[in-house]
Amino acid sequence: MRILHTSDWHLGRTLHKVDLHEHQAAFLDWLVDLVIEREVDVVVIPGDVYDRAVPAVSSVTLLDGALGRLAEHATVVVTSGNHDSPERLGFGRDLMRPGIHLLTDVAGIEHPVAVEDEHGEVLFFGLPYLEPDRARIELVDAGEPPLARSHEAVTRAALERVRERAAAHPGARTVVLAHTFVTGGQGSDSERDLTVGGVDSVPAGVLGGIDYLALGHLHGCQDLTRTVGAPAWYSGSPLAFSFSERTQRKAVLLVDLGAPGAAVSVERVPTPIPRPLTELRGTLEEILARRDEHAGDWLKAVVTDTSRAPHLQEQLRDAYPHLLLTEYAPEGRSAHESTPVVRREANPLEVMDEFLTAVTHAAPTTAEHAVLERAYTRARDLKEAS
Repeated sequence: MRILHTSDWHLGRTLHKVDLHEHQAAFLDWLVDLVIEREVDVVVIPGDVYDRAVPAVSSVTLLDGALGRLAEHATVVVTSGNHDSPERLGFGRDLMRPGIHLLTDVAGIEHPVAVEDEHGEVLFFGLPYLEPDRARIELVDAGEPPLARSHEAVTRAALERVRERAAAHPGARTVVLAHTFVTGGQGSDSERDLTVGGVDSVPAGVLGGIDYLALGHLHGCQDLTRTVGAPAWYSGSPLAFSFSERTQRKAVLLVDLGAPGAAVSVERVPTPIPRPLTELRGTLEEILARRDEHAGDWLKAVVTDTSRAPHLQEQLRDAYPHLLLTEYAPEGRSAHESTPVVRREANPLEVMDEFLTAVTHAAPTTAEHAVLERAYTRARDLKEAS
């Protein structure tokens, strides 16, 4: 059986205010073509298909079309993540066309999607994002005390249900979709913090004994098989959502599941890159000198000149039309030095002079001080007259 594992689409997300809808739509078109070309049997999507609990209509329409097209060629199994609303994502699942399965609630853990191949039955179990404060109650029988308030406790309880259910199907292979942070995984700046009680992850040992563990939440494609002790991968997000992801190799995973007990084969398939993410650090002159190489990139510029150049942003924008982020970090200057402290008793003009010094790394000239003084005097007179 051939499985395509992809997750963390985050439909509706922006990249430093740049709308990614066009690029997400292009990825989904590419994904449908890949499913057809590589003769995929099952597509698994372990969470965060949307970027927010109440997605925009354009994102809902995009997802609806993508799932419909995928279901024409493969069985589709989707769980909810920490960004999705399980109720909204799961709404109308009973009316969904055949081939689309939305496993978005705790009750669904015990009702896997069964798919047959020449070697027998494969059970696909969906573990939606298990928010501990809620799942610790939902995962126990009425009258029993809640589970411990931790990701480990609720995940362990959910997998006990999976293993009990799988035991009733001797010889069946199991695939588990889980949206969680497994200890040993490498995160990035763009994932929402899952910390509960000071702990944000699930120990890898909790997750063993599965034929394939399809993980969602972390945005970098990574293999945790050795850590978990069973085939376990994060497919990662298909697009980068922060500059901390600029070195990640974005991909989807093609998983070949053979006969019971056979080795599982996993192939990374790189996803289309709409525009490279680049971070350039140096003086303004040094950064501008590389425009021919990176003018088409989404750019983060870290400018290190000892004094701030006039019209800095405009110069960078002229050279790099896709500039997204600019940081001014003069060399030899500590963070403490760059953050002036405003004292209650300070003269307002002194505060204004200190601010200008902090921004430009140079004391105000006589002319600059005169401009500040006129502005302050005008503001004070207007306040007194009101």
